[in-house]
Amino acid sequence: MKLSHFSLPRPSLRFIPIWRRNFLVWKKMAGSSIIGHLADPVIYMLGLGYGLGGMLPEVGGMSYIAFLAAGTVCYSTMNSATFESLYSGFARMYEQRTWEAILNTPITLDDIVFSEIVWAASKSLLSGLAVLAVIWLLGLSHSALTLWLIPLALLVGLCFASLGLIMTALAPGYDFFMYYFTLVITPMVLLCGVFFPVDQLPPALQSVSSVLPLTHAVDIARPLLKEAIPANWLLHAGVLFGYSLLGFYLSLALFRKRLSQ
Repeated sequence: MKLSHFSLPRPSLRFIPIWRRNFLVWKKMAGSSIIGHLADPVIYMLGLGYGLGGMLPEVGGMSYIAFLAAGTVCYSTMNSATFESLYSGFARMYEQRTWEAILNTPITLDDIVFSEIVWAASKSLLSGLAVLAVIWLLGLSHSALTLWLIPLALLVGLCFASLGLIMTALAPGYDFFMYYFTLVITPMVLLCGVFFPVDQLPPALQSVSSVLPLTHAVDIARPLLKEAIPANWLLHAGVLFGYSLLGFYLSLALFRKRLSQ
């Protein structure tokens, strides 16, 4: 791999027209897309929240449905950003050759990759907002602090979109993404406190959980529903931002290699 593949990213405001292009394409099928991405986490939350919630006492000082709702905000945002950066990103890069067409303009690959991350995060924000709306409608929290879930959802989207693009850069085809979901995303959901407290895990798994980005997202979201400022919130946000930067850098380097061949 050439040294130029590892040069620092240099995105510019030229990513905005690419973001707008993706938005205009998505707007044509926005109805079915919104229903598909928003209904699933909401149904999942309500089904488990009321089903298991009727058998469980309070978890972490809150009702189980409220406990689950905090995790679902992060989980649904992560899932949406991951799907967009993997399947839709791969289609634009490989199947539709949209990237190839854009690269014939003054826009650089840095701008394209950055726009994919921002677009996936923007789209995934809808999933987080849907769960937040249900939280308000059900009266699970009346605190103004829950408004901080909106920028948190955007940060989670940026984090997992950038990580997802690493897989997109490596993928020979769509089937490759199942490995990522099976070996990374699903274990992360189970280890990071979405469905049950992390302190219920064995110490070794708690150590693994502490370095995963979803754990840091949930550790910010859950106190907000309890009308409390999250402890070490700056550290948690910093970890998510760090994963975002690392994912952007690595995915860009891999795309530079792939598209130069």
